[in-house]
Amino acid sequence: MANSTYQINKGINKSIVFKGLRAQYIWYMGAGMFALLIIYAVMYMLKVNTYICLGITLCLGTAMIMGIYHLSATYGEHGLTKALAKRSVPMVLKSISRKAFKSGRKTDT
Repeated sequence: MANSTYQINKGINKSIVFKGLRAQYIWYMGAGMFALLIIYAVMYMLKVNTYICLGITLCLGTAMIMGIYHLSATYGEHGLTKALAKRSVPMVLKSISRKAFKSGRKTDT
């Protein structure tokens, strides 16, 4: 057998990166672009002036792109999900009665 050289894929288990966007932010960008397309189509069908449609779409698109790149740079790959999960955890648990703790059932420990 002749000497064979094989390339090793070293990108296994790494997140996808496209022009500085990581992981889920690529999907957010795609969804935003689709939403802008729908907004433009609706305004065009409502007979809004074409230049006004383009101006509004370009302004919204610029704001969306800047916002998504800001989120990607601020939170990174998993940080946004962690920040949203942290917001849903209550700061304080209040209990008016002790009924939940005095159920009368015996547990085996």
